[in-house]
Amino acid sequence: MTILTSSDRSVRPVLPLLPSNTWQQELRDAVRDAGELCRRLGLSPELAHQAAAGASDFPVFVTNSFLARIAHGNPSDPLLRQVLPIAEEGQLLPGFSTDPVGDLPAELHPGVLHKYLGRALLVTTGACAVHCRYCFRRHFPYEVVPHSEAAWDAALTTLETEESISEIILSGGDPLMLTDSRLASLVKKIAAIPHVTRLRIHTRLPIVIPARVTEELLDWLTSTRLTPVMVVHANHAQELADDVAQALARLRGAGVVLLNQAVLLRGVNDSVSAQQALSERLIALGVLPYYLHQLDRVQGAAHFEVPIETGMQIITELRQQLPGYLVPRYVQELPGEPSKTILF
Repeated sequence: MTILTSSDRSVRPVLPLLPSNTWQQELRDAVRDAGELCRRLGLSPELAHQAAAGASDFPVFVTNSFLARIAHGNPSDPLLRQVLPIAEEGQLLPGFSTDPVGDLPAELHPGVLHKYLGRALLVTTGACAVHCRYCFRRHFPYEVVPHSEAAWDAALTTLETEESISEIILSGGDPLMLTDSRLASLVKKIAAIPHVTRLRIHTRLPIVIPARVTEELLDWLTSTRLTPVMVVHANHAQELADDVAQALARLRGAGVVLLNQAVLLRGVNDSVSAQQALSERLIALGVLPYYLHQLDRVQGAAHFEVPIETGMQIITELRQQLPGYLVPRYVQELPGEPSKTILF
């Protein structure tokens, strides 16, 4: 993976860049109804009825780019399973909660989470370009997140006093749901904090709407003194279509460090073959497999949980088949712990 210096970041990959409004049109055209999702994919009315029941508290939202990668007529498709509600989501089960990773106790200021030494996370928005059914923040109180520039100024003032923080993470929701002008303003203010040296973006948009990687995005992401790191989120190799590959190439060509985090999900990627294919596809696109997360035990997602013992066996076999840099760290986020817990 090539990492450019700050003086090299004006270099752009020789790939076509789409108009900046293309991704916003994709959002407007997204599927927002479980029945429509099933009809578009040729799935049974019975399945559509069950999906509608599961979507009552957490609505469907799927972009056409992502939808195009789902196999028609296959209710077991690994991408479909990530976005199709099921009736069991409404069950309240012991051990599953609305705040499974302890976000709320870690709040330093509304919208600012400070869990780990040296970094802080800004919950920039509650909006996403896809509603993943296993989302650990599906119950997060996004109404407390700053929604104006002045409100974010107060949050950043808090961070200025925390001199141990060298990295700011933009998360959500998905930070790339904000416009480039708003993000450019926010990042400029973050770069003005002397002790911050890195900017990390956690996002699914380059995967679900590759057109989101615009010239404007590359400009604000690479034009400050901060080292830009982007953690994308793909759970299955099937997600990494050719248009996604082009978007990642634009980011990589601009000097952005690219990492991937995935979640171990039953019926999606809980096999050695699925994990191997994902790692090999990622590295071919210049993205380092970073984390494989044990499912965060959020209410509504119990049907995705894979036993930790199964995850450990998958990692054991991956280590036998792949070089070490292609094997993600198998981790779990536990409330109150000073870092991610490495499971194996």
